[in-house]
Amino acid sequence: MSTAPSPARHHRGRNGGTWAIWTLLVIAALITAFPLYWMVATSLTGGTLTQSQDFRLWPADIGLDNYTAVFRDLPVGHWIVNSLLIATVGTVLTVVVSLLAGFAFAKYRFRGRTAIFFAYLLTIMVPIQVTLVPSFLVIVKLGLVDTVWGVILPGAAEATAVFIARQFMLNIPTELLEAARIDGAGELRIFLRVVLPLSGPLIGVLTVLAFMARWNEFLWPLIVLQGEDNLTLPVGLAGLQGSESFAAPWGPIMAMATLTTLPVLVIFLLCQRQFVQGIVNTGLK
Repeated sequence: MSTAPSPARHHRGRNGGTWAIWTLLVIAALITAFPLYWMVATSLTGGTLTQSQDFRLWPADIGLDNYTAVFRDLPVGHWIVNSLLIATVGTVLTVVVSLLAGFAFAKYRFRGRTAIFFAYLLTIMVPIQVTLVPSFLVIVKLGLVDTVWGVILPGAAEATAVFIARQFMLNIPTELLEAARIDGAGELRIFLRVVLPLSGPLIGVLTVLAFMARWNEFLWPLIVLQGEDNLTLPVGLAGLQGSESFAAPWGPIMAMATLTTLPVLVIFLLCQRQFVQGIVNTGLK
C-alpha cells in the first residue's frame, strides 16, 4: 500500500525548488549585469582593465580622468543637450500623438477606420532604409537639415506606439464616455477628464519606449545632423572609435557609453511600475 508524502517532506521539497529558482535567477541577473558593471569600472580607470594582461574585477585606481578627458577634448556638453532635447520633445510628441490616435481608432467609428489602421500598421514592416532618402528629401525641402527638429518631427507618429495605445483604450468602458456625453462634456473634455486619468500605465509604457527609441537613435541623426556641435551622444560615441584625440580610447569610450546609458536607466526606474502594468493591460507578450 502506497503512503502519501508527509507535509514536512512536501514543504522541504517546495522550499528546495524555490531556492533553486532563486539561485538561477540571481546567476542570470549577475551575468546580465556584468557588462554594465564592466563598462562603468572601465570608465573609472585609465584603461587598465582592458589593456592589462592580468584579469581584475575591480580597478586598482579609481578616478574621473576619462570623463574629464571627453568633456575637455570633445563637445560632449552640446551632445548631451541635443540628445536630451531630441529625446524629451520627441517623447512628448510621440505620447500625445499616440494617445489621440489610439483613442480615435479605439472609440470612434468612421469610414475606412479599419483600412487606415491596418495600412498604418504596415509601416512597421517597412525598413527604415527604404524611407531614408524620401524622408531626407522632405527634410531638405523644409530647411531642417542640421537641426534638432529635422530629427524630431519624422518620428512624431510611431505606428507601434499608436497600436499599443489603441489596444489599451479598447479596454476603457464605452459607458463611461457615454455618461460623460450625457452630462454635456465635449470630446476634448472627455479625453482630458475621463480617458487620461485611466491611461497612467499606458503613458508609462509609451514614455519608456519612446524615450529609449529617441535616445538610442543613431542612423537618422547621423544623416540629418552635420555639424560636430549638433550631434547626439550615440553618434558622438561612434565617432570616438576612430578619433585621433585618444591614443587608447577604451576608457573614454566606456565613459561616453556610461553617460549614454544613465538617462535610459533613470527613465525606466521612474516608470517601471506603470510600464509593467501597461504591458499587462494591453495584453502584449
